[in-house]
Amino acid sequence: MRDRAWRFIFALSLIALSALLYMLDYIKFGDYKHILDFLLQNMAFLLIQVLLVTLILGWFVGYMDKQKRLKKQNMVIGAFFMEVGTKLLTYISDLDPELESIRSSLVVDEDWSDQEFSRVSKGLKGYGYGIDMEKLDLEYLFILLQKERGFLIRLVENPILLEHESFTDLLLEVSHLSEELENRSCLIGLPATDLAHLQRDIKRVYGYLVSEWLDYMLYLKSDYPHLFSLAMRTNPFDQTASPIVNGSISHSCQLENEKQSK
Repeated sequence: MRDRAWRFIFALSLIALSALLYMLDYIKFGDYKHILDFLLQNMAFLLIQVLLVTLILGWFVGYMDKQKRLKKQNMVIGAFFMEVGTKLLTYISDLDPELESIRSSLVVDEDWSDQEFSRVSKGLKGYGYGIDMEKLDLEYLFILLQKERGFLIRLVENPILLEHESFTDLLLEVSHLSEELENRSCLIGLPATDLAHLQRDIKRVYGYLVSEWLDYMLYLKSDYPHLFSLAMRTNPFDQTASPIVNGSISHSCQLENEKQSK
């Protein structure tokens, strides 16, 4: 209330000061026609100022602010895929019995245009995102999500993501799936009806993951080519993907990997 009163008093003061200056001009020069002409010129130019400041400059400032918010949003989305998203997408997509029908269309490379990303995204709208429940290890999935539970909660609470509805929906679906698994005392020997319920939850997560992953890859390609390079080399849909640049893995590394897998 005080702030409004201060603004009102300040506005009246400016109007009074302006009227006083015009009065002094008239007292000194006595030419009201000149004052009126000058006033009309100022009012005409004021309209141009409103156009420049309010519309054009306002739009530019708003655009720059939006770009900053988008950059921060994509930084958070990048953290999600780095910490949990890519691992989750890799595991869930391996459970898809029809994965081979879309795998080749998701092998993103540096030659993809914006139109190619859009075409693939639209082509996946009708995809079923199936899950083979016989191959699913619920305990492994629970451990994977539980390990990142604190991280996911912080992401959900991040105000930067409020404007990004689709990614927020993804976080809510992942959090919901985590809660579903957490609230079951035992994940072995669940009835078929309960497995069907969990299957629907996982399918929703799967669909959101693929969609957001594609959008994130497009962002990296256009804004951060070096990060896009690593994302291509760790593509969960590319069976030949390797983080090693331009070359096959050495024999010693192969032996070490074999030891770790055992």
